[in-house]
Amino acid sequence: MAKIFVESYGCSASFADSEMISGLVLNGGHTLVEDSSESDLNIVVTCSVKDATANKMIHRIKSLKTKPLVVAGCLPKAEKETVEKFSENASLLGPNSLGKTLQVIDSTLKGRKKIALEDSDLSKVGLPKVRLNPAVGIVEIASGCMSECTFCQTKISKGDLQSYRLGDIVRQVKTEINEGCKEIWLTSTDNGCYGFDIGTDLPSLINAVSEIPENFMIRVGMMNPMYMPRIREKLIESYDNDKVFKFLHIPVQSGSDKVLHDMKRGHTAGTFREIVKKARERFPNFTISTDIIVGFPSETKEDFEKTVDLIDETRPDVVNLSKYSARPGTEAAERVQIDVSEVKSRSKKIFEQINNISLENNKKWIGWKGNVLFDEKTDEGIKGRNFAYKPVFVPEQVGIGQSRVVEIVGSTQNSLLGKIAS
Repeated sequence: MAKIFVESYGCSASFADSEMISGLVLNGGHTLVEDSSESDLNIVVTCSVKDATANKMIHRIKSLKTKPLVVAGCLPKAEKETVEKFSENASLLGPNSLGKTLQVIDSTLKGRKKIALEDSDLSKVGLPKVRLNPAVGIVEIASGCMSECTFCQTKISKGDLQSYRLGDIVRQVKTEINEGCKEIWLTSTDNGCYGFDIGTDLPSLINAVSEIPENFMIRVGMMNPMYMPRIREKLIESYDNDKVFKFLHIPVQSGSDKVLHDMKRGHTAGTFREIVKKARERFPNFTISTDIIVGFPSETKEDFEKTVDLIDETRPDVVNLSKYSARPGTEAAERVQIDVSEVKSRSKKIFEQINNISLENNKKWIGWKGNVLFDEKTDEGIKGRNFAYKPVFVPEQVGIGQSRVVEIVGSTQNSLLGKIAS
């Protein structure tokens, strides 16, 4: 049996895929190694959401192809020719083709390239996995989405919405908890439309998972604002449970309704304002995370200023800022592009704005005292999260998966600084 190296990039769903690929590798009798120098075969689970990310994927593909290679994830599905240009012998495994993992590995080890990009009917709930973080259980609740965004390759990679059954997800969460996880991530391409294809919805799922009696926390993943009016009231009610982090990731992308229309986002800036307002009215200390794209082809300077104004008004805690990049196969890539220097200038202005807002928001937590779950090992030390999913660092030694009462004594733009309370 072979020694196999697996690495992954991108969103939490991509990391969940890599955990399942690793689980299938072990179930198939192979062994996992922590360095590609020790491997007989390499697997890279890719992301293709931005140009910079795709370029990083190409660099990794070129460096890993000295051995038999499987390129998995979104890039081979969205840009098959790009992958084959840089590694013509690599086998390809799509994000919804995990059921073919062992066949692809076995064929590649025998020197035969295998392409498995078609969607299989295999649910990702209940597959074996090897966790990247023993404290965190990443549970995919659906694949694909209902959106048609003109800038995004994800629909090309993952297709239409396919929600997994609520009962199956609850059983998977119970398994994660029984195996030691203290934090559950409910993740998918777009959590906001979960269940619309099978007669349920996200609030119903959150309520069902919250009823599991064990001690754990739930992080609800990204959801597009376009579905918020349909589930907003029930969603906010589902957050009443103490097990749910008071955290929403709702990517608005622009403050201009004209640009949002051109992006085919299906929501307005007002939709975003309303969900932020409702969440903060119900829970005063609530973390809002959003995504902004600057330099979309139809974005005028007036459109850009509307985005600046929206950020000033809603003051999100986290903003994932991207300079627009034309992704192959997308509708917006065919439009006339904005000058690179102008995009860079707009990005710089918002970058400074969001850094100032983040620091001001974090300063408000100084003096807070409460429970923190330490869930991640980073270069800066062990990182914890409080009830609002705020990142917390302490100088004391704590273990992954442990909870401690912490007092916040300082802050940075990106995190809170605390000390273990006596």
